[in-house]
Amino acid sequence: MKITDIQVIPFTIRRRPFRNGELLAETTITQTLTKILTDEGAEGYYFGGSGHGDMDGMSPEQAAVLTGRLKNLVLGQDPFDREKFWHWMWTAHRIPENLMSVLDMALWDLQARLFNLPLYKLLGGCRDKVKAYASTYPNMGSPQDYADHAKACQREGYTHYKIHPYYFWDPQTGQPDRGRPSHIKQDIEVCRLVRDAVGPDMVLSYDPWGTYRTYEEAYKVGRILEELDFYWYEHPMPEYRVAPYEKLCRELSIPILSPEIVEGSIYSRADWILRGASDMTRIDVLRGGVTGVKKMAAIAEAYSIKCEIHMSGFANLQLLGSTSEDVCEYYERGLVAPGIDCNEVPPYLDALGDPLDDEGYVHLSQEPGMGYRINWDYIKENSL
Repeated sequence: MKITDIQVIPFTIRRRPFRNGELLAETTITQTLTKILTDEGAEGYYFGGSGHGDMDGMSPEQAAVLTGRLKNLVLGQDPFDREKFWHWMWTAHRIPENLMSVLDMALWDLQARLFNLPLYKLLGGCRDKVKAYASTYPNMGSPQDYADHAKACQREGYTHYKIHPYYFWDPQTGQPDRGRPSHIKQDIEVCRLVRDAVGPDMVLSYDPWGTYRTYEEAYKVGRILEELDFYWYEHPMPEYRVAPYEKLCRELSIPILSPEIVEGSIYSRADWILRGASDMTRIDVLRGGVTGVKKMAAIAEAYSIKCEIHMSGFANLQLLGSTSEDVCEYYERGLVAPGIDCNEVPPYLDALGDPLDDEGYVHLSQEPGMGYRINWDYIKENSL
């Protein structure tokens, strides 16, 4: 079997974005479907490739890399030779990490579809349901709004709630604050009110997304999180400064979960582990594809640390199904906020990818490949 083509199909969807505490008017955005074709009729697919999870489509410039440079790299090759391609792409000069990941994932989807297996079974099945946490939007409103929302998520079945606090936004004035990325007084108030609202038994975690510009800010908030019995402290400072993370890991008892978004896939993350700059590691499928995440989970397991998967999405969930809870524990569901319906099926699919039960688990699709049930009529009618 040989690869004969790579296509990227852009199409439109309608979405209401959430920003700074409110749902905005519905707008049209572009989603993309990457499609790999072979001379024997087998095909592989991947939705998205840019932004959060698999919900955000690639730009025309990104799509051009896939249908140009990357297509030329693998055209005429055996689609099962993913490991070879993975090394080729890392050896090649400056291929964007998310784009090499899209190619890798579409190839994994192709083989799992051909074998009529869900991807997690092809990877080595370990579980068919995964504990989920509600992961909030930032700037979700007042501290009390966070507390009320956390309680609502607890009633819905979630057993774990992650706070994204205030980013470049002043919660007192309700206005953007571009020169002040963090407001730790209100951040701490959010954490205290949420813990009071949900009680001692709900797992809580915290992600200021690198907005603490000084070690002192990160340390001060970390001490409060320890007092409130939060599970992890994610990406507190900019990740291009590794030494402060080494110090924070030494000084705090709460596990530091990082790096979250730094480039370099397994190579960067392995270095952070060896330097003592993270107590738990973090990766997602846009940072090395399915191949990269499986490698990182194995590295983490060897060092007896958690490898928590970043972001929602079909591929991330399939990878979780192929790993032990002792290594990769939680699925990040969302982003969530008041008025956001995470149970709404995207119009280009016929089924939700991560349905939540009343015990806080999401269940893996048993469809072949990534688990997509694709609405081809919608894509055709809304293609650009």
